[in-house]
Amino acid sequence: MKPFLRNMFVIARRDFLAIVATPTFLLFLLAPLLMVGMGAVGGLGASQLADSARGKGRIVAIADAADVDALRKADTRLREALSGSERPLMLDVRVAGPQTTDPLVIAREKGSDTYAVMSGPLASPRIIERNEGSTSGRYLALLAADVLRDRAAGPVPPVAPRFEALTSGGTSVAAQQSLGFGAVFVIFLMTLLLAGQTVGSMAEEKGNKVIEILAAAVPLESVFLGKLLGMLGVAILFIAFWGVVAIGVGSFAATQVDPATIAAAGQSAAALAVAPATGWGFFIGISLCYFITAFLLLGAVFLGVGAQASTVREIQMLSLPITIFQVGMFSLSAAAASAPDSGLARVAQTLPFSSPFAMAARAATDSAQGVHLLALGWQAIWVALVVYLSVRLFRAGVLSSGSGWKFWKKKRA
Repeated sequence: MKPFLRNMFVIARRDFLAIVATPTFLLFLLAPLLMVGMGAVGGLGASQLADSARGKGRIVAIADAADVDALRKADTRLREALSGSERPLMLDVRVAGPQTTDPLVIAREKGSDTYAVMSGPLASPRIIERNEGSTSGRYLALLAADVLRDRAAGPVPPVAPRFEALTSGGTSVAAQQSLGFGAVFVIFLMTLLLAGQTVGSMAEEKGNKVIEILAAAVPLESVFLGKLLGMLGVAILFIAFWGVVAIGVGSFAATQVDPATIAAAGQSAAALAVAPATGWGFFIGISLCYFITAFLLLGAVFLGVGAQASTVREIQMLSLPITIFQVGMFSLSAAAASAPDSGLARVAQTLPFSSPFAMAARAATDSAQGVHLLALGWQAIWVALVVYLSVRLFRAGVLSSGSGWKFWKKKRA
């Protein structure tokens, strides 16, 4: 077992240094700068998801049965008086009673952006708002005052609302779905870009007979796993480089912003405080884990299938169906990101080749963390199965003189 592992890590180090210790690796690191167009496409998709979810925004008023109609009529009058850009969100009026849900629970309900909830008597309502000093909370207070004004025969005492701001869970559904789509897009793009490099190295080594020398010196299983781990190391180095760049740029930008400007921005500054449902630390960590499983799945398939070809042209032809298949998995996961509680999302989270993407999107919209351990275990089973089958494909391709698929042929006696 020790010689096997030693050979595997020797091959991994060889492939890693063969890529990293070259001047062209710098161009490879800077490749994302040439993908501004693809990034723009991803941003457009995220904005479309945000637009589709933005219509779910609402404000909620919990009132006595005698006040329900008055609140609705007052809401209609105020909406007509306000311009289009200042028009408030949809009002959901609920009758107060013994079975009424707690306002805090309503404010955190999934599937809808609840920006403010009003409860209690209209003269002194309790208003729970997502962001302190929000227009939604002030609108509910104005609504209560308008109802009391219509009913009063004389002077109307001022409404004394009690405002409370949510301390957690305040990120909107639209923003979290945008984060989910961003995770799907980044993992797909990095996986396809980096895992595809395994095919290129395989074609080069088959062309100059290096793979045959390696096959004669060490077990082919060690060669396969070494190549896969070596490219995984390159991928992690690539991500670490751009992660450090992103943190540095963000830190520099933060130092250039005037605190007085942020304070004056009020709601705009609060709106920028976007966070995934599981928290930034867990979200970034679990997304990296899902990237690794997605890379191992796709990289193993590329190595196994690429070993069946004897020319670069054949490798390109064999890689095209795999790439198309991955694009299909990306499309499925992107659709699941826009409907996280749907049956489509559950299908995407179950299929092995779309599960890493879909589960990363779920980490942005669902606060449950234990399910991700189950998902990683499920994906690990498929990684082991795909690696096992790909090793056999790799052995058959390397040992064959042509491009025949001897993995499926019976051995002769």
